[in-house]
Amino acid sequence: MQLYPVAGSRIYIGPAVTSVPDDEDLDVTDFASVSWTEIDGWQTMGAIGDSKALITESAINRGRDIKAGGTKNAGSMQNQFLILPDDDGQLALIAAENTSFNYPFRIVHDDAPPALSATATMTIAAPGVITWTGHTLVAGDRVKFSTTGALPTGLVAGTTYYVVNPASDTFSVSATAGGSAITTTGTQSGTHTVATVPSGSTKLFYAIVMGSPEQGGGANTARLVSTTLEINSAILRVAAAAA
Repeated sequence: MQLYPVAGSRIYIGPAVTSVPDDEDLDVTDFASVSWTEIDGWQTMGAIGDSKALITESAINRGRDIKAGGTKNAGSMQNQFLILPDDDGQLALIAAENTSFNYPFRIVHDDAPPALSATATMTIAAPGVITWTGHTLVAGDRVKFSTTGALPTGLVAGTTYYVVNPASDTFSVSATAGGSAITTTGTQSGTHTVATVPSGSTKLFYAIVMGSPEQGGGANTARLVSTTLEINSAILRVAAAAA
């Protein structure tokens, strides 16, 4: 059995939206262009997830109530944060509480699989082709490069790229997800290494920020801000990925 600690999780807030898509229309593309701001100092993560309303009816000719599941409610997520007066995320959260709008939220958990890496070769071509023998990458996977010398012009060490045109032992990369393959130019030297960029599981949803009261206590108690998020959409769950 694998346990998944809460430690290492991160929460982000985006700008206000004027409407929230219906459950049937909501997918990860609705969050693709959001400019996220991390809310720092996250101390306690609240419960998150759907529950159904219970419908109960009694029939006089039956000895047991009849029950059915009603509409779903993703609930109220109660979070606590260490007070960081200059944190952009906390300032955005407090500002959101003063409006009636919905805001996109993203939770990223620290459960990404280990990165994979291998020595790779590269061509100077349009597009540049990377050879990683026996790789299992698919289009859209994320990779980055390092080298003991110099990468071809068009690639920068430590930058995240997206796999395009994968074949059994080769692939090209783009600068953005779904973008065009990068042309490599110039010269190269040294030994190059390619590594996957794993991602943890993610939750995406819209919520109304209902309040942000401060919590006090005794002399040796840290001040906290408590925030209630009334989740107002389906919760999209994106599994952890190796790349």
